[in-house]
Amino acid sequence: MGRVGVLLLNLGGPEQLSDVRPFLYNLFSDPEIIRLPFRWLQKPLAWFIATSRAKKSQENYRQIGGGSPLRRITEEQAKALQDNLQTKGFNDAKVYIGMRYWHPFTEEAIAQIKKDKVQELVVLPLYPQFSISTSGSSFRLLEDLWKTDSALQQIKYTLIPSWYDRPGYVQAMADLLGQELDHCNNPQDATIFFSAHGVPVSYVKEAGDPYQAEIEGCSELIMKTLNRSNPHVLAYQSRVGPIEWLQPYTEDKLEELGEQGVKELVVVPISFISEHIETLQEIDMEYREVASEAGIENFRRVPALNTYPKFINDLGDMVIEALKATPIEYAQVLRPGKEVKMYPQERWEWGLTSAAERWNGRLAMLGFIALMIELISG
Repeated sequence: MGRVGVLLLNLGGPEQLSDVRPFLYNLFSDPEIIRLPFRWLQKPLAWFIATSRAKKSQENYRQIGGGSPLRRITEEQAKALQDNLQTKGFNDAKVYIGMRYWHPFTEEAIAQIKKDKVQELVVLPLYPQFSISTSGSSFRLLEDLWKTDSALQQIKYTLIPSWYDRPGYVQAMADLLGQELDHCNNPQDATIFFSAHGVPVSYVKEAGDPYQAEIEGCSELIMKTLNRSNPHVLAYQSRVGPIEWLQPYTEDKLEELGEQGVKELVVVPISFISEHIETLQEIDMEYREVASEAGIENFRRVPALNTYPKFINDLGDMVIEALKATPIEYAQVLRPGKEVKMYPQERWEWGLTSAAERWNGRLAMLGFIALMIELISG
């Protein structure tokens, strides 16, 4: 076995308030986040959204200390994983970090991987569940880099598309959930609230994104492993714009539970394995307030896994299993039977075709104006 590298993929986040606007620009420049039929619209729209939303986003980051802790936590995870691999006999393994929208960018990590002359690489997204907009976007970027670099094409690589059903990961989630339940006044009666990052419904229904199915499957596996009879629900947070996203929405479900008389709630950030803006500000502050106004008296949140030992150990096992597996091509990144149209999809068709009619309607001027208003208002 040659020199081993592990590339951890993550979103990235602004580390200080001045980073917020350029971070948002990078985010919304990605066609996996906002899909448009005209490529030339992508960057002007990204600039418009970033400029319009920067002030509000800066205030949100100010509430959690002035920046995202995601890079620091990911670096801690990388070190913990590298140490774990060394205890398992992979003394020369080196773990790299590649962020999609902020430093250290994926391109920076790839440059270092080449410099270190890595011969075998495991690509591990820090997203338990696959989605076009997360792992898919990073895989697409890597594919583009590989196509244009002959040196990269010499590296033997293996991709791990998703790992939501890993026993070690599920057990770690169940452990932390159980610990939080035990702090409730009535642990056996508290409602467990799984809150996942949302995606547009069209990703699931039209592009075949397996994200919703994997989120639902993951929630059920955690409940089975937890082995308690608490009631549980699943909802989706962090939607953007006027288009339909996966439902129920987290804020709506909280209000509904309040109307039903629920008094104790334990929130599980099901799609997040690191603390960042969606856990520290959106859940801990915004949704806590929604729950309080709905009459929910005890609102608790399960901490993100971060460097929880069982979780890190399972990541190490995953890497070793991947190294022993037969390498796969990017075109085969998805599990057998999963056909997901990662961007760019089929060529845009205009005229009297079903695809054209759908997209022509969606991009009618009234809808576009509505999108602008919604993005500005947040």
